[in-house]
Amino acid sequence: MVSPNNHREHLRRLAGKNNHRPRPARQRSFTGDIEHVAAETYLITHLAFTLLRYLGVGYRWITKLLALGCYAMLLMPGFLQVAYYYFFSSKVKRSIVYGDQPRNRLDLYLPADVSEPKPVLIFVTGGAWIIGYKAWGSLLGLQLAERDIIVACTDYRNFPQGTISDMVNDTCQGISFVINNIASYGGDPNRIYLMGQSAGAHISSCALLEQAAIESGNRDSVSWSVSQIKAYFGLSGGYNLLDLVDHFHNRGLYRSIFLSIMEAEQSLKKFSPEIKIQDPCIKDSIPLLPPMFLFHGTGDYSIPSIASERFADALTKAGARAELTLYDGKTHTDLFLQDPLRGGKEDLFEHVVSIVHADDSDALAKDATAPPRKRLVPEILLKLAHNISPF
Repeated sequence: MVSPNNHREHLRRLAGKNNHRPRPARQRSFTGDIEHVAAETYLITHLAFTLLRYLGVGYRWITKLLALGCYAMLLMPGFLQVAYYYFFSSKVKRSIVYGDQPRNRLDLYLPADVSEPKPVLIFVTGGAWIIGYKAWGSLLGLQLAERDIIVACTDYRNFPQGTISDMVNDTCQGISFVINNIASYGGDPNRIYLMGQSAGAHISSCALLEQAAIESGNRDSVSWSVSQIKAYFGLSGGYNLLDLVDHFHNRGLYRSIFLSIMEAEQSLKKFSPEIKIQDPCIKDSIPLLPPMFLFHGTGDYSIPSIASERFADALTKAGARAELTLYDGKTHTDLFLQDPLRGGKEDLFEHVVSIVHADDSDALAKDATAPPRKRLVPEILLKLAHNISPF
């Protein structure tokens, strides 16, 4: 584990290596930022080619790839603004090490003022278990930081670097790091929230249930407790893998690949939170779970909204506290990308903020007078992106 002070000292030594004359801090920072941009670009490109290698090249994926390219170009005005903030804002602490694996890194998005401890949201990104990446949460981090909420976006090993158990273990380790170290960055360890989107919702819910099962078994060696998570937010997630195998296969994430990610067919039940929550063997774990808030768009074709409906029903029947919110006609990317890029007031965003700030009257009063968020992409481009999205 690397402390913030040791990390800064390490960077200072690297900056001064082979150069006895100190250079201005701005120059060192700018050079480091450019190097980081190059490294991030390489990694994203590598992820894209890895995805293509596993999906194969055929008519279906050529059309999807073209649609994805057009989709990204339409949203590029917003992506560029968020990328500039991500790489050059002093309020973004990038690639903090939380474990010993190459992808065990996380990004922190800090509010302008951290003179008092702030609530913290741990975010686990999506990416079909193949192209998940911490920077996908930069738009969410930017917007929640404006509301005085620290956001920690955790990275994790993707397939083929790792399989689902590695992803869950990495996520557990990232949560542990945040809980045990966030106070040194201005966060309140007593106000920690967990959120996952798409594949990240699946992985984070698996991590939460696994940790609850460990605690209910009275094991001593735990580095964090489910009781330290005040609420869980699952956005557009899939929670029953048995129901999704054929659906993903028909959409191009072929059965053989998906089963390799999930460690063979016999592991599908083990990594299906909807099924696991109904297992009598973990009934003692249920009271440990935090309130579970699930969000899904009814126009989601990547993961149908019935996935969240059934998980919410299973949670409620098992005795957990669950709340489901459906957004009429919203697609897999509307809630996470197009709507936030639109700016203004957005129901999902305001709902999450209201839950995080529920016990802070001053923060709620500040939220009530907060100006509408800035629009990052013209409406016509957002509508075209909605229509052309391959997700």
